[in-house]
Amino acid sequence: MTPKKVATEVTSQQCAAKMMETLPIITQFFRAEMRRNASFLTESLSVPQFRMLAFLDRHPGASMKQVAEHLGVTRATASNLIERLVQKNLVSKVENPQERRHVVLNLTEIGKYHLQQVRAMTSARIASVLADLPKEQLQSVVDGLTVLYNAFEQTMMQ
Repeated sequence: MTPKKVATEVTSQQCAAKMMETLPIITQFFRAEMRRNASFLTESLSVPQFRMLAFLDRHPGASMKQVAEHLGVTRATASNLIERLVQKNLVSKVENPQERRHVVLNLTEIGKYHLQQVRAMTSARIASVLADLPKEQLQSVVDGLTVLYNAFEQTMMQ
């Protein structure tokens, strides 16, 4: 006979502690893979540059201020990062017609393609890490991530 699992009640504090323990290593893995995959396609991109591409993908037409706030850097630092991406033809920067002192930032077609390729390569690597998990554990991961997504999406909407 196999021993029965005793159901233990998990508190929100225990769940938060487990998230705080787990998410940094997953984030570290993602960053390393994305950086490695980005270097296959063009000159190496820094993590902040890659994050900037991902941000512009989600927020086309963003301003320098919005990018700087997202990255947690000064506008001058964001401007330098953007300038390097413009030189690599990954981002376009045009004056805002309403306010000439501000610029509108967008991914170029090359930038969109580059981002999509890096994401696809990274996703394939993640899938290979998860490939040996039993189907029940894979379903548990998907279910758990769906719960987290919904909980935090609601928080972000408020």
